Amino acid sequence: MGIGRKDRELDAAVEELAEADTLAFGGVGIAGTLLPATEAYRYLERALDERPEAAREKIDWLLGHGSPAGKAYAATLLDAVDAGAGRAAWQRLREDGGEFTTFSGCLMGRATLGEYAAAQLAGS
Repeated sequence: MGIGRKDRELDAAVEELAEADTLAFGGVGIAGTLLPATEAYRYLERALDERPEAAREKIDWLLGHGSPAGKAYAATLLDAVDAGAGRAAWQRLREDGGEFTTFSGCLMGRATLGEYAAAQLAGS
């Protein structure tokens, strides 16, 4: 039996996040454009509802193998479905010095994963 369409789409979303260099949860810039990584994040977020076991496995992989932005996306997803596991992930990521670009609407910035993780822990 071959890989189904949903499996291919889930794999493609995870690959996109694994290589992401920008963290944005909504549209960016004046036009509010959704970045491919944001679309992949939203796909994985939906997959957590529809196929929780498969999605959780991909999130766990992403936490260990993703880019700094990819790890931040993964920890955010994990935090949404399992607060304890999310907090543990953010604690592990506090020491990560990998950098990425952040967007909040039109505002662009830079952060290390460690800085971002510490902010998430402080906010929870």
